[in-house]
Amino acid sequence: MNSGMSLKQAPARIIGWALPYWTRGTAGRETPAELFRVLYLGWLVAFVFKVLGSSWDVSWHFRWIRDDLAPPHLLNTVGTVIAVGLTIVHWYTGYGVDRTASRLIQWGTGIFLIAVPLDLINHRIYGLDITAWSPSHALLFIGTAFMIAGVIRGWFVGAPAGRLRTTVLTVLFGFFLENAIFPSQHQEYGVLGLAAWIRGEPEAEPALLDFAAETLKRPVDLVAIQNFSLPVPDAVYSVYAGVVGMIILVMARIMVGRTGTATMIALGYIAYRMLIWPLLVVGGFPGSAIPFFLILAAIAVDLAFLVPLPTYIRPLLGTALITAGVYGGLYLQDLLLEAPPYAPGSWPLAAGLLLATWLLTELVTRRYHLRAEDAVAELH
Repeated sequence: MNSGMSLKQAPARIIGWALPYWTRGTAGRETPAELFRVLYLGWLVAFVFKVLGSSWDVSWHFRWIRDDLAPPHLLNTVGTVIAVGLTIVHWYTGYGVDRTASRLIQWGTGIFLIAVPLDLINHRIYGLDITAWSPSHALLFIGTAFMIAGVIRGWFVGAPAGRLRTTVLTVLFGFFLENAIFPSQHQEYGVLGLAAWIRGEPEAEPALLDFAAETLKRPVDLVAIQNFSLPVPDAVYSVYAGVVGMIILVMARIMVGRTGTATMIALGYIAYRMLIWPLLVVGGFPGSAIPFFLILAAIAVDLAFLVPLPTYIRPLLGTALITAGVYGGLYLQDLLLEAPPYAPGSWPLAAGLLLATWLLTELVTRRYHLRAEDAVAELH
């Protein structure tokens, strides 16, 4: 009885606790420690829902035709609703964020909310999206990236020093990495899906294969299934991972400032993928190749920071190590397990882009005081 009464009283107690904080303010106002923790716990919960929903979603779409009200979409929507609510709280009260963090969160949430109806309209007009790399999907990823970047900024400048600060910052970068390389899962699912079709054991339902082939104006043949499973050039997978994925790990190492940061993030991400894989397969959904090569590449990131070098020389060594880690890791994974097509000859392009973005990252993190040594609890 007491437990029941406690649950019934919980909403009133939560509202009673929160109402005094619901006052208009500007970003950067002093934030009580308890409120700061609650706000960022809310963000962690929102991102967990979004990651779970998106992980299920990509596997879902390699089995069944798209459905707006599919369970993965609903799960992702829960995270989105929480994120929108937190965005409004930050905007209206000014608690928990500085001006830069607030703007990043608002822009990210706005882009995401604009992308949702655009994606629905795209599907209504053109039917099944043949790739995760479509413009409407890109807006979803970009909006989420801005959102997470704002949360990282807010936590970075506002959280007090200590183990919790380091842990949460590392976890947030894990969410950032997952969102950024999410489109690559199309190739990771596609390479196994194509192999299953060639074996005569297609994982997708016939209606999905028919729909995909019809979209390409072809019969259900090898060409149609290849275009559905692996719709982008082979170089996209390796170059995207070698530049976008790796620069996020470099940024994480700079901001967290702890030895092994990049490796921990990569290990956490791979552990999650290894956990979700059997759950999906047991549930009757297709499995995917898991990007184990990211671990070797992340170790290369951390190794680059162990060598005492001038700031703008480190990216030269780091780029060489990381490029070797990405392409060497892909070669080993393809040899020992399964990897999507990755175009080994694309390494000079990946190396050049990574070096340029790393040099830019050094400039940005120094100019805007985003390095681990710059961290101060400005909001407390």
